[in-house]
Amino acid sequence: MGPGKENGMSELLMIGGLAQRTGRSIDTIRWYEAQGLVPGVARDPGGRRRYTEQHVGWLLLMDRLRRTGMSIAEMRRYTALVKQGRSTLQERQDMLREHRERVERTIAEWTEALALLDGKIDFYGQWLHTGRRPALDMLGSFANPVPTPRQRSRK
Repeated sequence: MGPGKENGMSELLMIGGLAQRTGRSIDTIRWYEAQGLVPGVARDPGGRRRYTEQHVGWLLLMDRLRRTGMSIAEMRRYTALVKQGRSTLQERQDMLREHRERVERTIAEWTEALALLDGKIDFYGQWLHTGRRPALDMLGSFANPVPTPRQRSRK
């Protein structure tokens, strides 16, 4: 057994070990902590932070929430709910469901944007291949562009 695993305890990590395990920099981990987004960090008698395996998973969750557009304020709220314990399970689940729905909407919007980009790339590819500008209606077959604000106001 390695250090910190005696008596069934999980291994404790210092910040460098946590950085290595999560692929995040020490500065990033400290930033998350400064934002109040890393609950339950203990310190050893020398004042050094000690992290557990749960912190590895937690930081990965925080990173995914951030990458999927959750605001820092929402992440703080979620972290605060976790700190309150089991009584907030339903609220946490609801919060993550709402965020998931926003992520799905964003994916749909990005998929539409990607289709438009693919159409434009194909448009230029055909132009380069034939030496002649393709007909404009060719773009319409690749994507349905989102109306501009001016077009929406006419409706």
